[in-house]
Amino acid sequence: MAMKIAEFIYRLAVAFWVGGNALFTFVLTPLLFKTESRDTAARIVGTFFPGYFRWGMACGGIALVLRMVARGRGIDLAAGILIAMLAVTAVQAFYVEPRAAELKQEIGSFETTTKEHPLRKEFSKLHAVSAVCNLAVLGGGVALVMLL
Repeated sequence: MAMKIAEFIYRLAVAFWVGGNALFTFVLTPLLFKTESRDTAARIVGTFFPGYFRWGMACGGIALVLRMVARGRGIDLAAGILIAMLAVTAVQAFYVEPRAAELKQEIGSFETTTKEHPLRKEFSKLHAVSAVCNLAVLGGGVALVMLL
């Protein structure tokens, strides 16, 4: 019975992580940038990011622990994917997001600062890294769902 509960919570953690990622990436963020000014949307999304990454690390950590407990042996494919997703999320949470937040503060306004400004260029590079990381985590999550 305990293993069935662990498996259920594992699946729930994966679903919450992947579902939250997809909702944030494909619905909420585009909607904000479509309906609000660029500066307002960036401020709102930036406010959500720390919690978004903590949510991913919490769901991923729970899923990994439960996967390891349920399997009772070495790292299988799903655990390996979870470890990779957690590593990417940690890079986003502890390096990319804090640096992007600093740059946003220094830039002040994306609406009045030209794209050629050095800080905007640095931010754009960081944003590209973040987008690739986010899609990698989503891809890993889709793979985990397929393995369920």
